[in-house]
Amino acid sequence: MAHEVSPESYKDLVLFLATAGIVAPIFKRLKINPILGYLLAGVILGPFGLGRFIHIAPWLDYVTVDNPDEIAQLAEFGVVFLLFMIGLELSWERLRLMRKWVFGLGAVQVIGCSLALGAGGMLLGLEPVAALTIGAALTLSSTAIAVPVLAERRRLHSEAGRATFSVLLFQDLAVAPILITLAILGRGNGTFQLQDLLALAPAALGLAAIVLVGRLALRPMLKSVAKAKSEEMFMAACLLVIIGAGMVAALSGLSMALGAFVAGVLLAETEYRHEVEVKIEPFKGLLLSLFFVSLGIRLDLSLLAAQPATILATALGLLVVKMSVVFGSGLLMGLNRRAAIEAALILAAGGEFAFVLLDNAMNAQVVSPAIGQAVLVSATLTMFLIPGLAALGGYLGRKNAPLPISETPPSTANEPDRLGPEPAGQVLVIGYGRVGKLVGDMLGRHDLPWIAVERDARLVEQGRRDGARIYYGDASRLELLQRCGLATARAVVVTMDAFEVAEAVVVAARGARPDVPIVVRARDARHAARLYELGASDAVPETIEASLQLSEAVLVDIGVPMGLVIASIHERRDEYRKKLNRPDALGGRRRRLRDASLR
Repeated sequence: MAHEVSPESYKDLVLFLATAGIVAPIFKRLKINPILGYLLAGVILGPFGLGRFIHIAPWLDYVTVDNPDEIAQLAEFGVVFLLFMIGLELSWERLRLMRKWVFGLGAVQVIGCSLALGAGGMLLGLEPVAALTIGAALTLSSTAIAVPVLAERRRLHSEAGRATFSVLLFQDLAVAPILITLAILGRGNGTFQLQDLLALAPAALGLAAIVLVGRLALRPMLKSVAKAKSEEMFMAACLLVIIGAGMVAALSGLSMALGAFVAGVLLAETEYRHEVEVKIEPFKGLLLSLFFVSLGIRLDLSLLAAQPATILATALGLLVVKMSVVFGSGLLMGLNRRAAIEAALILAAGGEFAFVLLDNAMNAQVVSPAIGQAVLVSATLTMFLIPGLAALGGYLGRKNAPLPISETPPSTANEPDRLGPEPAGQVLVIGYGRVGKLVGDMLGRHDLPWIAVERDARLVEQGRRDGARIYYGDASRLELLQRCGLATARAVVVTMDAFEVAEAVVVAARGARPDVPIVVRARDARHAARLYELGASDAVPETIEASLQLSEAVLVDIGVPMGLVIASIHERRDEYRKKLNRPDALGGRRRRLRDASLR
């Protein structure tokens, strides 16, 4: 028998969905970062916000989150999906080029900030173990907020963005050793034992297992699912990869986010990369929103009211110490002043892993609950400031240390300017059957770079074996076209024989790029006229082209001079084009604008 539906069981879910549907649009309309909206909504809806007044107004219980711990557990997947998407934009080669920043700047930041913050805690009277524990927890910055803010400001692929992400990646790697160190400190004798070293073995084995299984199984699994041509199965496979890799990492003592990141890096080298990005993006956005709401829920405003001077001074000290250490270490590792300032401001705030480390420390009685809770409130307050700090970092960097446009930082001279998006100036070939393959071959003969998108997994596999840069996916979706570089594409060529899909591709591409040439394969003259109406620059009807080629062959065979034949064929083709591409059609208007710009 079906269980009776209890509205109270879904109250928290309804509150979150209402927040996502109302807060984000309002803040975007006001041109305010939506992250701040989610954080504020969490503060208001949490037990320390409206929840404190339920005894006065019982009806507030309907707009208050009852189970913040359950929400926080689910919200952690927001960081997991975020790191997976970042991994999809990288590759092993890219990570190799970043090793100086990850293991150089990242290590200096973690060690330097931990020691500096720990020393500050001891000066304030804390026990050395508690001070170092708090210092290590506050050293870790917020990946979940910093990376979306950088992406929104288009700074993720700048020198400061690369340095910031490298430090955040090393911080994720450092979580397991920090937890083990806390366990040693919690024993009270501070001695290092053999089992402490062995405790790192599961982490190493877990990472090795993710890499090995990913190398051997990821591509065959996705290939098998793609051949089934089921959107639902492909989405399920993507979720399995992310959650599975995260669970293996968690069971090994690492963070789930790190396991998902490694899975993303492995998938970045496959032909399914862009389709996976399109499938996972909605999950990432929704779960990250939930994560920000959960952070706001944890903010205990009563502590801020009871100890305002202590909490605000702790927050200010955290920002000053981390900014100083990151700025100094950035200059030491070769960052220019602009990048060092920007990275220092973005990394200055606390992060989500502070909750994990301090919870462990309080449970182990290394840090007293009163001090730990106050420190967590201070760290949460600094996380509210990250969007503003990122904006300030960009402004101060441009003002204090301008770089000539032509200057290339020495540390990145041999690196690509972009981590994830496809290189600019390529031709997008939609469909890689017989026609698409011939188009790609002709583009290659003229040394023109191109990318193909194909829905048939077998054709994608064959193209990859032949050395083509081809990706699996449904090109009728604008999101996939954008992932494949539509914004900077030189032209779009649609070669598919599924003509309804071809029309959808034309509509999507023309809506996003009014200026790009779109050449489409058409079934006949009527279909060509329809494509011109939708915005195609050129439509090539199969029936007309076959007739023209037959005419050319027979005229040459009966002795008409080749030059006259070619001229007459071109003239007849232009007549057909003018007849089909009427001046009032969207394709006709685009052609007139293009011709005017070329004069």
